[in-house]
Amino acid sequence: MQSKEKLNETRQNSGDQGEVKMCPQCGAPMPGEMRFCRSCGQRLGEGPAEYTETVRFANGTAPPNGRLTSPFTPGVHAPIAQQSCGTARRRRRLGFTGMTWIWIALGLFFASGGAMSLFRRGSNFRPPRASVTASRSYFGIDGFENTNGGATFKAVTPPGGPADKAGLIGGDIITSFDGRIVKDEDDMMAALRQTPIGKTVEVIYLRDGETKKTQMTTISNGELDQLEGAYSGRPEGRGLFGYDNRNTDLVLVPGTNTYGVRLNEIEPNKPADIAGIRNGDIVVEFDKIPIRTEEEFLARVRRALPRSTVTVVVMRDGQRIEIPVRIGKA
Repeated sequence: MQSKEKLNETRQNSGDQGEVKMCPQCGAPMPGEMRFCRSCGQRLGEGPAEYTETVRFANGTAPPNGRLTSPFTPGVHAPIAQQSCGTARRRRRLGFTGMTWIWIALGLFFASGGAMSLFRRGSNFRPPRASVTASRSYFGIDGFENTNGGATFKAVTPPGGPADKAGLIGGDIITSFDGRIVKDEDDMMAALRQTPIGKTVEVIYLRDGETKKTQMTTISNGELDQLEGAYSGRPEGRGLFGYDNRNTDLVLVPGTNTYGVRLNEIEPNKPADIAGIRNGDIVVEFDKIPIRTEEEFLARVRRALPRSTVTVVVMRDGQRIEIPVRIGKA
């Protein structure tokens, strides 16, 4: 009775003779167009224009309390609609990723650059040929350098090599090799490439301004390696003179046309010091071998046998002095 009285009162107050809803939450009557209860705020449902009838599958059951579902939500026990297979199934896209397209673009770019290069070269283009280093004769020195009048070198190495047997020393200037004129390093290397291994040739060279001749027999690279291995591995070891090889100068001997090596620092209590070699002495000969470069002097000291005695010729205050030195072991 109380609900009906409230319902009639609501109709009289609203002046609406249409549908009146009862709030399922608090039971308060509300006009039909209201969507929320004025008393408790409970949702009353959609209006007629927005209402869509819920279509349920056959044999479907609604939840026991219909107030917990909206008109658009099927029951919790409703069957799930199965998607149809076959033509409706989405096919997987085939194609390349973004990075793949970037690499393809780069490849096409460089390929087009190469094609343009070939086009610009025209018919004169020739593919590069693989070069094979041909065998050549070896001289037995530390390397050629250009100098006035020919090709020179700093030291003869290893002991027993072609240059050593021919009596050449560091500082000699090669002007002719096997009848070929030598003007620079390139001429000398070209002559060695054209000379058969093992051939004995005539060598013309300059030393102290004088022209000299000698005979030399060239060797192969393998033979040169054997000589170097035998020298570096000899059981006697290397010689020791007793000077700072980083503190020397190549100087012209006063009053002569020859060069020598000035020793600026003799190490105390070492073979040179014990023998009487002094700072400032200019070495011009070592064990009967002329000394014309710093590298040649160091090479001769190292090849000297330890505990052997060699004669060293020095220039001191304009005088030529011969000094025997007992070589130490490095």
